[in-house]
Amino acid sequence: MTRLIVRRVLWTIPVILLVILMTFLLMRQIEGNPFRTSERAIPASIQANLEAKFGLDDPWWKQYVRYVKGVATFDLGPSLVLRNRDVNDIVREHFPPSLELGALAMLFALVFGIPLGLLAALRANKWPDYTAMFVANVGFAVPSFLIATLLIYFFAVRWGDIFDIPTSGWTTWQSKILPTIALGLGPMAYFARLTRGSVLETLQQDYIRTARAKGLRRRRVVVVHTLRNSLIPVVTAAGPILGFLITGSFVIEQIFAIPGIGRYYVTAVTGRDYSVVMGLTVLLAMIVIVANMVVDILYGILDPRTREAR
Repeated sequence: MTRLIVRRVLWTIPVILLVILMTFLLMRQIEGNPFRTSERAIPASIQANLEAKFGLDDPWWKQYVRYVKGVATFDLGPSLVLRNRDVNDIVREHFPPSLELGALAMLFALVFGIPLGLLAALRANKWPDYTAMFVANVGFAVPSFLIATLLIYFFAVRWGDIFDIPTSGWTTWQSKILPTIALGLGPMAYFARLTRGSVLETLQQDYIRTARAKGLRRRRVVVVHTLRNSLIPVVTAAGPILGFLITGSFVIEQIFAIPGIGRYYVTAVTGRDYSVVMGLTVLLAMIVIVANMVVDILYGILDPRTREAR
C-alpha cells in the first residue's frame, strides 16, 4: 500500500504540469484585457508597463516555466484584476467555506444515499423500493438551484415562524443546513441508485448463497458480505463527485450568499485574470487527485484482492 501511495504521488507531478499547460494555453485564447475595467481604452504606454510588470510580454513558454516554479514554492502570484490581492490570500480566505460546503454535502449524500439504496435492494419490488427510488429519481432529476429555491421558499416564507432557519451566510450551523441539502441531494440520489443496483447484483453471487446456507445471521450477511462488496462502485464514484461538489458549488454559493471561492473562479475566467484561474485550477485538480488516491486506498481496505493484485 505504501508503494502504491508513493507511486500515485509521483504521478501527480506530470498531471499537474499538464493541467497547468492546458489551462495556460486555453486562457490565452480568450479575448479581452485583464487591465481594462471600463469602456475607455488604456494608453499603449500604460498597457506596456503593466504587461512588463506582470511578465505578460515574455514568450508563453517563459511565462509557463515561471508559473510552474511559483507553484513549486506555493506562490500562486498576484491577481491581475483585483488590485493589491494575491491568489494565496483569496484561497486562504474563501476556499474554506467552499471546502466545508462540499464536504458536508458529500457526507449528507453518503449518510442518506447508501442506506436508501440498501433498503430499496433488500425490499426489491415492494413499496419501500418504489418509495426510495421515487425519492432518488426526483433528487437526481431536479437541478440544485431549483432545490435551493424551494428550500428557501418553504423554510423561510411558508414555515419561517416554525423552523427559523437562516437562508444566507455561512456562520452558524443552522445556516449550513439548507445549502448542504440543496447541493447534496443530487449525489445522494445517485449513490442510492448505485447502491441498489450493486447490492442486487451482489445478492446473486455464490458466496452470499453459501453464507446463508451456513446459517449466518441476516444482519451479518448483509453488513459483512453484501454491503462491503457492494460499496466498491460507490467508492469509485465518490472521488470525482467530491471534486465536483467542491468545485461546482458556485450556484449554491450565490443563492445562499456563501463567501466561497466559486464567485472568484467565474469572475476570473470572464475577466482574464490568468493567475487566479491558474491557481484555482491547480488547487481543484489537486483535490480531485487526492480524492482518487483515497479511493485507491479504500479499494485495498474493502477488497484485499485489489491490493494483492497491485
